Amino acid sequence: MDNIKQKQENDNFLLECERWWIFALMMCTAGFYGGYTFTSRGGVFCNAQTANFVLFGLSVGNADWKNALYYLVPMISYLSGTIISEFLPAKVNKNNRVRWDTVFVGFEMLVVLILGFIPESAPVQICHIMINFTCAMQYNTFRAAEKIPMSTVFCSAHTRSVGVYFTKWLKHRNESKYLKMCLFHAGMIGVFILGAIFATVACRFVGTKAIWFAEILLAITFADLLHADLTKEKGMLNRVPKGH
Repeated sequence: MDNIKQKQENDNFLLECERWWIFALMMCTAGFYGGYTFTSRGGVFCNAQTANFVLFGLSVGNADWKNALYYLVPMISYLSGTIISEFLPAKVNKNNRVRWDTVFVGFEMLVVLILGFIPESAPVQICHIMINFTCAMQYNTFRAAEKIPMSTVFCSAHTRSVGVYFTKWLKHRNESKYLKMCLFHAGMIGVFILGAIFATVACRFVGTKAIWFAEILLAITFADLLHADLTKEKGMLNRVPKGH
């Protein structure tokens, strides 16, 4: 108990869900989703909603109300995922032996399993909404790696950070931390791209069932988080990850 208390009070202690390799696995999974939906599910990206907001605005501007309503659906799905993932962690952590982060990855594995059974003839919107919802929850659940705020579902913030820290490193060559941060974010972009490449190749051979390859990444993540919950982080469910 004393050891648990010391970890709880140690601000430098990192939970497993805050480790860089967990974020790298989740980023690779998100890249896989992007490659999968673009290649096999309608030629769109579902990880974020910026495009849908733009298309919604264009539809309203053109008085195309039916199309505007269509774009509201994924936007609401994304919003719902965020709200639910904000509400559930406290309840899950209070009533279970494992953290919300672990439970969520298990839920994501279930979603991916179901996606693989959806036939190619089904409306692509079903897949889009499911991934919208899941990515929103993932984005809101994993917020900071090694105390560094970052996303696990898209690359915009990582690209900005690469530019910022590379510039700082050029100005202060003796400050190696800036180069480290630059490479850290560049690495996240790299694994995202690898996930997209993996999905593209997999879709070429097995079509829509390629989504099941994402289970490999999620299973590794789930096993690592569950092991931490039951061993080194046992009794630490009230410890809040950085960024929350």
